[in-house]
Amino acid sequence: MPELPEVETTVRGLARFLDGEQIVSVRVNRPDMRRPFPPGLVQAMTGATISGLSRRAKYGLLHTDRDQTLVFHLGMSGRWRIDPEEADKHDHLVLATRDHVFALNDPRRFGSVDLLLAPELDLWPPFAALGPEPLGEMLTPEHLREATRGRKQAIKLLLLDQRVVAGLGNIYVCEALWQAGINPRKAGDKVTMPQLRRLVPAIKDVLERSIRDGGSTLRDFAQPDGNLGYFATRFHVYGRERQVCHHEDGGTIRRIVQGGRSTWFCPVCQK
Repeated sequence: MPELPEVETTVRGLARFLDGEQIVSVRVNRPDMRRPFPPGLVQAMTGATISGLSRRAKYGLLHTDRDQTLVFHLGMSGRWRIDPEEADKHDHLVLATRDHVFALNDPRRFGSVDLLLAPELDLWPPFAALGPEPLGEMLTPEHLREATRGRKQAIKLLLLDQRVVAGLGNIYVCEALWQAGINPRKAGDKVTMPQLRRLVPAIKDVLERSIRDGGSTLRDFAQPDGNLGYFATRFHVYGRERQVCHHEDGGTIRRIVQGGRSTWFCPVCQK
């Protein structure tokens, strides 16, 4: 599944060609993806000017001058193709400006498209309960201390809770905990303030480095221009079971299962 850095990379790639441009045509090639396309989508977007692009958690947002916002989720295998050389049967939504064509391609159709009134974005159920953005100023050690107070659940699982931090996925939580030297099994309320002061910048650093690298190319993800992200070549723990830790005083990377998902960590430097 495209994670936060992949969505951020997608939004930045689209912005280079879409920001400030008018949508001259819209084509919906099937009635639904994960759920039906919004009624009136073609009419609402045709002739609209894109007034800005942004990201919330793992959703991309296309804001328009009509006080509406197209919200997309890439699901498991979705991506936007810019100026594709030929049409593809998995191009489910196609937007065109005077100079470019943008095709939302999703072979597995786990993605989604919604159309919301801009003033109601924060009230939309998928957004209403979200925690702070991990790259924003609201994610602080103090926020994590309050969010984990009295919580016996493992810190790894708490960080994956979108109500604690918006948009963090398994890859980046594993990497950030390794960088901060925190055992993923440690109970949330047992993580100390010094550890949280290491964890917050570790989260931001891991995400920012992945964005610079174009994301982690796992399975089907590619950037809008077709290029592949290469942050996966820089993983320190994720997917490295039985390999040597990159810390000089580290041990051998282990894999455990937490909440039904794999966790990779170093039992030596993440005591």
